[in-house]
Amino acid sequence: MTELQLWLRHEARTTERRTPVVPSDARRLVEHGVTLTVEESPQRIFPVEDYEAIGARVAPAGSWASAPEGTVILGLKELPDDPAELTHRHIFFGHAYKGQPGASDLLSRFAAGGGALLDLEYLVDDKGRRLAAFGFWAGYLGAALAVLQQRGRLVAPLTPTSKEELDKTLQPADGDQEFSALVIGALGRSGRGARVAFSTAGIDPTCWDLAETRNLDRPALLAHDVLVNCVLATTPVPPFLREPDLDDPTRRLRTVSDVTCDVGSPLNVLPVYDRTTEWDAPVRQLHARPPLDLIAIDNLPSLLPRESSTDFSAALLPHLLDFGTGEAWRRDLDLFRTKSRELGIGVAEGELGHV
Repeated sequence: MTELQLWLRHEARTTERRTPVVPSDARRLVEHGVTLTVEESPQRIFPVEDYEAIGARVAPAGSWASAPEGTVILGLKELPDDPAELTHRHIFFGHAYKGQPGASDLLSRFAAGGGALLDLEYLVDDKGRRLAAFGFWAGYLGAALAVLQQRGRLVAPLTPTSKEELDKTLQPADGDQEFSALVIGALGRSGRGARVAFSTAGIDPTCWDLAETRNLDRPALLAHDVLVNCVLATTPVPPFLREPDLDDPTRRLRTVSDVTCDVGSPLNVLPVYDRTTEWDAPVRQLHARPPLDLIAIDNLPSLLPRESSTDFSAALLPHLLDFGTGEAWRRDLDLFRTKSRELGIGVAEGELGHV
C-alpha cells in the first residue's frame, strides 16, 4: 500500500458511540506503516488511551480540519457545518447520493475545498456488495426495539448496552401477549439481524424479500402486529406503507421499525413520516385510531457500540490497508464525481492519492 496518513475523528453527534476502527485493528494499521492520528472523544466506546498505547498520535476533538495536506479523515456519521470548504479526502457515510436533504450542500463543500467523499455505503466489490457494513446490528436492534415497544417494555431515553444485557430484556416474560411480526428484506444483512433478534425474543417472524415484494400483498402486511423494514432500495419501488393504509380500520399493524431510515429520499419505501426518531424519544405515534407507532433511529448500532464497531472494523481493515491501490476505493471516488456532476457540481479530478 502507499503510505497513508489516517485521522480518526471525533463524532459530532452526541449519541454516536461507535468507531470505524477499534484499537486492535488500529495496531495492525500502525504495524503496516500507517500514520494514525486519533482525536480525543468523550463518547467513543474505546478510550483514546487504548489507541495511544498502540502507537497512534492523539489530537483534540474536532481538530481534523487543520490536519496536514494529504491526510485522509475517517469517521462514521455527518460532519459539522464548519468548515464550509472541505479540503481533505473523507471516509464516512455521507447519505448524499439518493436525493436526501442536504446532499447538494455537502457535495458543494467538497467542490469548494477540493476534497473528496469516499462514502462507506458505496465501498463495494465488483458485484456491488458492501464490503463493510453495520447492517446486521442495525437489523438486530431495529427488531429488538420493536419487540420491547410491542411488549410495553421500551424505556426512554435509550442508552448503550451490551448484547448480553439486551438479550436478557428480550426474553419472554409471564403475561407477554403473543404478536405477529413481519421482516421485509429478510435475506439481507439487516434482515438476518432482525430475524436473530426475533428468535431471541421467542418470535417466529414472517420473512419477505424480493419475491414477496414484487407483487406486494398489502392486506397481509397490514395483518401483522409489527413490521421491521430492512430494505435499502436502490431503484424506485412501490411503497410498502401509504398514507391511506394508516386510516384502514382493518389494519392490525401497530408498530413499525424502519431500520433503513431513507426519510426524505425519493426511494423511501415507507413515505408515511418526515423525520427520524431519537434516543430520548425513540417512538413517535404516526396515527391515533387505529394506533400506529414508529421507531426510526438512524444510528441503531450505536446502542451496541462495542459489538458493532468490532465487526465493522474487522471488515474495513483490509481495505484501509489497500487504500490508494484498491479498485473498490477507485469505484467509490468515481461515484463521488459522477453524483456531483449530476447535481451540477464540479469536483477535482485526479487519482486517490492526489485528490
